[in-house]
Amino acid sequence: MKKILFLIPNLMHGGAEKVLVNLVNNLNPSKYEITLFSIFDQGVNKEFLNQNINYQYKFKKVFRGNSHFFKLFSPEFLYKWLIKEEYDIAISFLEGPAARIISGCQNPATKKIAWIHTEIQDQSTAKVGFRTLKDAKKYYEKFDRIVGVSQQVVEGIQKFITTKIPTHVLYNVNDTETIIEKGKESVGAIFSPEIPTLISVGKIVKIKGFDRLLEAHKRLKEQGGVHQIVLVGIGAEEAALTKKAKEWGLSDSFKLVGFYKNPYKLLAKSDLYICSSLREGFSTAVTEALILGIPVISTEVSGAKELLGENNEFGIVTENSTEGLYQAMKLLLTHPDQLTHFKQQAEIRGNEFSTEKTVLAVENLLDSLRHE
Repeated sequence: MKKILFLIPNLMHGGAEKVLVNLVNNLNPSKYEITLFSIFDQGVNKEFLNQNINYQYKFKKVFRGNSHFFKLFSPEFLYKWLIKEEYDIAISFLEGPAARIISGCQNPATKKIAWIHTEIQDQSTAKVGFRTLKDAKKYYEKFDRIVGVSQQVVEGIQKFITTKIPTHVLYNVNDTETIIEKGKESVGAIFSPEIPTLISVGKIVKIKGFDRLLEAHKRLKEQGGVHQIVLVGIGAEEAALTKKAKEWGLSDSFKLVGFYKNPYKLLAKSDLYICSSLREGFSTAVTEALILGIPVISTEVSGAKELLGENNEFGIVTENSTEGLYQAMKLLLTHPDQLTHFKQQAEIRGNEFSTEKTVLAVENLLDSLRHE
C-alpha cells in the first residue's frame, strides 16, 4: 500500500474542492493510504469525506493576507513546516500556494504531481501563488508530472510555464451514482413547471460571468421570451447581481436561491444548463449537467469543446460574450426540437464521465509513478 498526500487550500464550495473529495473517496483503499491536507480547516465539502481518508489541517480559519504570507517563506521551508510525514506521492490539487508548497518537498523518494484546474492564459495566471514567473517556472520544474483538467489547460502550462515536465490530461472525477440519486429528490416550489427553466451553478464571482447571463435574460424577456433562470450559489457578486435584477424588474424570473448541499435536485428538474464563465479549467457543473441528461450551453472556455464537441455534437459552445449567450439561449428557447435533440445528446455524453472511468485514469497515473 502506497502513501498518497493531497494538498489543497480548503474544502469550500468550489468545483475543485468537490472533485478532490470525489476522487479520494473513490480511489482503491486497498492500494492507497490517503491523506487529504487542507491548509485551512474550512469548507462544506469536508463533511463528505469517507472515514478511511486521513484528514489534516494547519489553520482553523482563512486569515487575511495568507497568500502574501506564504510567499514570505521558501517552498522548502513551507513543506517541512506543514508536512510532518513521509509520502510515496505528494500532490498539489490546485495551482498557486498548494503547488508552491509541494514543490518544496526535498525527499528524492517522493514523487510530486502538480494538478492545475484553471486555464493558464498569460504570465499573470502562470505565476499565481509564486513570487515571480521565474520563481513559478523554477518550482513547477521540480515536479515529476503536471496534470491539467483539460487539453487547453495543458497547452497553457506548456506555453507559459514549462515543456520540460511530462503533462497529462485527467478529467474531473464525479460521483455519478450519487449525482443521479440526489437528482431524484423533490425541489418544492422553486420552479414554475409550465415555464422553461434555465439553471447555472457556481460561486457568484465575476469570472463566472453571471452579469452577462442576466443581461442576455433581460434582452430575451424584452422580446417576449418566456423563461426563468435559477442561479445556485453564493459569492462576492451576489448582492450586486440581486440589485441589478431588481432594478431591471427581473427578480421574479432571475432567481438567486443561494447555496444548496444538493444542487442536483434543482439541476435535474431544469430544461437547460448555462455556463456563462469568462474562464474555466474544466467545468464540473457542466459535467454534472451532462450526467443528468440536461442540455448545455457554454461559452467557449477551456474544456468546453472537450465536453460538448468540436462541432456542437453534444451541446452548444458559443462565443464568450453576452451576445453569444443571448443568441444560443434564443435558439434553444425558440426551437423545442433542438432542445430535445441536445437532451438526448447530453445523456449520451454524460455516460463518458462515469466515476469508474475517471478514477481508473488517475490510478493508472499513480501506479506508473510508483513503478518508475
